[in-house]
Amino acid sequence: MSTPIKPDEQQAQSLAGARLRKHADYQRVYAAARKRQSASMSWFLAPQSIASGLEQDPAQPLSPGPRVGLTAGKVLGKSHERNRIKRRMREALRRHVDLLPPGSDLILHPRRVVLTMEFAKLEAEIVRILTQAKAEATRSGVSASSQPATVKIA
Repeated sequence: MSTPIKPDEQQAQSLAGARLRKHADYQRVYAAARKRQSASMSWFLAPQSIASGLEQDPAQPLSPGPRVGLTAGKVLGKSHERNRIKRRMREALRRHVDLLPPGSDLILHPRRVVLTMEFAKLEAEIVRILTQAKAEATRSGVSASSQPATVKIA
């Protein structure tokens, strides 16, 4: 027998459909974005191209939602340390997936300090980056540019 979900409990969200997976998508974001810095990571924000929607699996919709990618290079430590950094960041992102800027791709490059910092501080940093990215996306018109423009000819 299942218990009903109380209204004040949050349902678990997933990053499954909101992750960058292809190398070409990462390269496109690097080429189209400017590197930005924060205290514990650097990040890249780029609008989704119409082509990225067409390259997807046919079972998925043509207009993917916002996507996020994580990178952890060997300079961050051994594999178990890199994996722990990525797990911590994925959990913080999962809790705030609704803050991802619509129509855009975001890549996060953590620094080694992410491994030892308190999770609450990491989560606050990611929330700050996501709100800053969302504001920048709306300012630059990322969500508007991801949809085809209609031209009215008089």
